[in-house]
Amino acid sequence: MSVELHHRAVVADTHNDLLIAVTARPPQRWASFFRERWLPQLREGGVNLQVLPVFIDDQYRPEGALRQTLRMIECAHVLAEGNADAVRLCLDGAQIDETLAQGRIALVLALESMPGLDSAVELVATLHRLGVRVASIAHWGRTALADGSGEDATGSRLTAAGVETVREMERLGMIFDISHLGASGVGHVLELARRPVMATHSSARALRDHHRNLTDDQIRAVAATGGVVCVNFVPSFLAADPAEFTVDRLVDHIEHIAQVGGIDHVGLGPDFVREVLTDVTPPCCEDLGYGEIDPLAVLPGLSGPSGLPLVTDALLKHGFADEEIVKILGGNVLRLFRAELGRPR
Repeated sequence: MSVELHHRAVVADTHNDLLIAVTARPPQRWASFFRERWLPQLREGGVNLQVLPVFIDDQYRPEGALRQTLRMIECAHVLAEGNADAVRLCLDGAQIDETLAQGRIALVLALESMPGLDSAVELVATLHRLGVRVASIAHWGRTALADGSGEDATGSRLTAAGVETVREMERLGMIFDISHLGASGVGHVLELARRPVMATHSSARALRDHHRNLTDDQIRAVAATGGVVCVNFVPSFLAADPAEFTVDRLVDHIEHIAQVGGIDHVGLGPDFVREVLTDVTPPCCEDLGYGEIDPLAVLPGLSGPSGLPLVTDALLKHGFADEEIVKILGGNVLRLFRAELGRPR
């Protein structure tokens, strides 16, 4: 029952850092490595729509950040072109629909914190031309655009360049991602937003008081824009006690966000990172720098996308109706992307 429902639904994963691992290979191996290592996992997990974030590790910052951003974007294009029978890099909702109808996986490019841009807002349009359709403007720390949630004590809002970036993204038809943004910055974005925003990988702060999670007021505000909050699977964002690192605890967060923001405004942003971090070469992984968070910890059976059917099974056991599960697995994200991706204002 759950397997049939899972594979009948459109399953959207709004945050998998697989591009880091693929880009670590020689360029001539990008397409084949993706096909060998990641495509089977996506198929086994029933993933139909995969957001590919471009995240720049510390060793590239600041001097090499833009160069590595461009390398990762090129990698996404190469792996898509080299596996055109199975995937397609999509620029708008129509292309996503065409790709899904053909039985292929729709890929959507995203930026995580824009480290290579600094305050050069004019380059947002350049990255849009290269296929980027979702973006955030901060990670754990400070950028030229805003502070990440690790800097919440500053109480800072967006910089002037950050405000201009929000406006430019809305003009271009790019979706603004508030995951990792500091609390005051989230509030500022929600004041500015004229189009839906989303959180690609954030959980509920009411259930786990961590700065990476969203408060109920923030969840309601995202929903009010028409956006979607996609739940992060990293165990330390779900519970403080390792005994609660379970799929049931993940469903608790999904259920809470659905109750607070509405069933039409919750999705899945797994943040599958363990394989990536154990796969890439030091110095990236010598000091992960996440403090009390263990990024290598995983929920049982959910170390990667192949385990996603377990989520559907758990949602059924928690009493969610089939039509609600279809929305959570990807229907809500698909609706948002159909309406917003690539639509200039």
